[in-house]
Amino acid sequence: MTKFQRPARVVCVFGTRPDAVKMAPVVHALRSRSNVFNTRVVVTGQHREQLDQVLKVFNIVPDLNLNIMQHGQSLTDITIRALQGLDTDFQENGADICLAQGDTTTTFVAGLAAFYHKIRFGHVEAGLRTGNKFDPFPEEMNRMLAAPLATWHFAPTPVAKDNLIREGVDTSNIYVTGNTSIDALKWVASSGYKVDDPQIEQLLSSGSRIVLITTHRRENWGEPMRNIAAAVAKLAADFKETSFVVALHRNPIVREVLCPVLANIENVHLIEPPDYAPFVMLMKAAALILTDSGGVQEEAPTLGVPVLVLRSTTERQEGVDAGTAKLVGTNTDYVISEATKLLTDASAHAEMAHAENPYGDGVAADLIADILAESVI
Repeated sequence: MTKFQRPARVVCVFGTRPDAVKMAPVVHALRSRSNVFNTRVVVTGQHREQLDQVLKVFNIVPDLNLNIMQHGQSLTDITIRALQGLDTDFQENGADICLAQGDTTTTFVAGLAAFYHKIRFGHVEAGLRTGNKFDPFPEEMNRMLAAPLATWHFAPTPVAKDNLIREGVDTSNIYVTGNTSIDALKWVASSGYKVDDPQIEQLLSSGSRIVLITTHRRENWGEPMRNIAAAVAKLAADFKETSFVVALHRNPIVREVLCPVLANIENVHLIEPPDYAPFVMLMKAAALILTDSGGVQEEAPTLGVPVLVLRSTTERQEGVDAGTAKLVGTNTDYVISEATKLLTDASAHAEMAHAENPYGDGVAADLIADILAESVI
């Protein structure tokens, strides 16, 4: 029994697909300790359809969905509606602990709502920093604002811990756990999942070398994304036997740039946003990934796939330092040259593919649950 004379009430809050992927192992770890934790899941619905896909994969049914998503929503809209929804839930149901992960607006708002109700807040994937509050935007500031609200800082790596220490966080409140994305990835990669999307199944069974591309971040909207599209088009022309698979984002701002440039190139395949599980299968099959996604930078090294990061900064410097990822920005010529090197130079490819993964060994969620259990028993 806990110090509350009952299981501690834990509310896990998330709103986007990456949040759900990384929080799913934590939810399961907490629920496996039902004598210690009474675990509820509250989703904001910041990404509605993509969120539902992940919840299905991990067999999680939310206790509450705030359904805040609206067409054309602004960051202010997301912040206000999420805060109001969580405020109502905390008033009606209470909580002893609130957990959220990463750097979304939902994460910052969860910490703020917990603070307003004097609920202890645990920040999963704490301590990631680029040092530029506008890059990535708004993620860098979201995670910085979450830090002073947190009781527990679950840092994925020693570098993340050092970032928090430099900001004055008490070292006794920082726990290096590894990244829960590796827990989730291993779960799906070993599940024997059968791809049921005909287009993805055809790509996986074709025997063609695959280059996987994802881009969606706000700082890449406009000219940077046009540069990325031009680079992919030129690479496709240079490597006609390679399949370039572009996983589109649902945001029309992204599609309006990528689709006109890439839609009619024979070996470029524009696909709708895959469910998480088939996306993992695509990553496993890829020879190379070009991405501005943070999560993919963590996941690809576990699968032995080199990553070229389509950004000028990264909060996941560990991967760059380890050699699993390389920052290439969005300059068309530079993206082309670095991708060409990895597609033509076997030794350069092997060096990145076999570099040591700095993001953990897939037990982060259990470590987090154990740390929280020690604090409430």
